[in-house]
Amino acid sequence: MNGPHMIPAVGQANGQTIGDAAFRTVARHLQEQTGIVLTDVKKGLAVSRLSRRLRALQLPDFDAYCDVLSGPDGAAEMQEMVLLLTTNVTRFFREPHHYDALRTQILPGLVAKAKSGGRVRLWSAGCSSGEEAYSMAMCVLEAFPQAAPSNIRILATDIDSNMITKGQTARYQLSEDDLSEHPILLKHMVKVPGRDRYVDIAEPAKSMVRFARLNLQDPWPMQGKFDVIFCRNVVIYFSTETQQKLWPRFAKALNHGGHLMIGHSERVTGPALTPLRSVGVTHYELQAQGAMT
Repeated sequence: MNGPHMIPAVGQANGQTIGDAAFRTVARHLQEQTGIVLTDVKKGLAVSRLSRRLRALQLPDFDAYCDVLSGPDGAAEMQEMVLLLTTNVTRFFREPHHYDALRTQILPGLVAKAKSGGRVRLWSAGCSSGEEAYSMAMCVLEAFPQAAPSNIRILATDIDSNMITKGQTARYQLSEDDLSEHPILLKHMVKVPGRDRYVDIAEPAKSMVRFARLNLQDPWPMQGKFDVIFCRNVVIYFSTETQQKLWPRFAKALNHGGHLMIGHSERVTGPALTPLRSVGVTHYELQAQGAMT
């Protein structure tokens, strides 16, 4: 049996180091602000990403940086810290089995609902720079080309305001893999003149998505419920306690028969498993008889 992996007491990157006390302070602030747990194995990442703030603020070390976080300018610097430490990894049609389920199992019923005048809402929670939300919009338009004038809308939220701005801008650089694996992309995009592989999301896909900044730990301002929620590779970064609070909130946010898609390394656990029934790989459906109060 292998023993526990020994983590160095000091993280180092770019010539900077962070001691245990300073790292614990940064990790505590991050968890309080976002729910994200920063473990010792992330010391190097914390140093590499936050070193630029030491340079910008002309600080000698991370102990001085922690003093700033606790000082009168702490709230503003906390936002800078959160933006640098939150992970933004995404691409179009990532984990394609969820989009296959959306196309084949979910959208036929939602399209019928929209055609009869019903309200249909999808939510990309932890949307990063918007690729997930726009992939959802493309699926909707493939199933229902006249979706734009109907009451179908997609909400895209993220804690990182820079990612929200990028999503609203709706300009992306596609790779060769993107184009070969998902030819549908060019159907809903416009090439940017003079910029190789850069594209803008075309209408009506762009107008179907509304972006907003949201910390999932905070109260959610949305009044209506959702038919589909994608929250993938987000909750895995939270503490177990925070996860146990979030799963029931997602269940409450779904219409009866609504669907929740989560990341490949995530599993719904705890009381939320009563109303949420597993119907596929990291795919859950809210049972009508299991509505949470």
